[in-house]
Amino acid sequence: MSVERGVGELRSFHVKRRYRGAMVRVLITGMSGVGKSSLLEVLGEWGHFVIDTDYGDWKTSAGIWDARRMDEALAGHESVVVSGTAENQGQFYDRFDHVVLLSAPEEVIIERVQNRSTNPYGSSEEERAEIRGYLRSVEPLLRRGATVEIDATRPLIDIAREIVRLTNAERST
Repeated sequence: MSVERGVGELRSFHVKRRYRGAMVRVLITGMSGVGKSSLLEVLGEWGHFVIDTDYGDWKTSAGIWDARRMDEALAGHESVVVSGTAENQGQFYDRFDHVVLLSAPEEVIIERVQNRSTNPYGSSEEERAEIRGYLRSVEPLLRRGATVEIDATRPLIDIAREIVRLTNAERST
């Protein structure tokens, strides 16, 4: 399935569910290369309010989320999907209905970061070594804080559908 066809299928899936009510707050987290930004792009195309904390001024110069800015965004939106990974993200977990960890095997992540054109991180051997280290040191911490873990080797359409199912299930409880 081509990406264009997959996104078209995702749009069709979304249109059927678009007006069922407000989406809940979801944090999508995981290592670089698991597909967080790609997933957010699809959800944004569906009309969901999304925040990709890897871009813009969501992080301070220390690389942590700007707490004031994140507080304002979460207070101002009942329906939001936030994506990113930062050392201080745990202080916001209680404001999300779901904390979703996207995970993939090391070899998949390394191949993705080497070949992507949308983000230069991971293009050097030093950065790939850093990613390997984070898989051992940071990903287990993310896993402990997650409410759901999704295999990011699955097709993007399936992952997006699962996020929609999570939000629909949360609204019905």
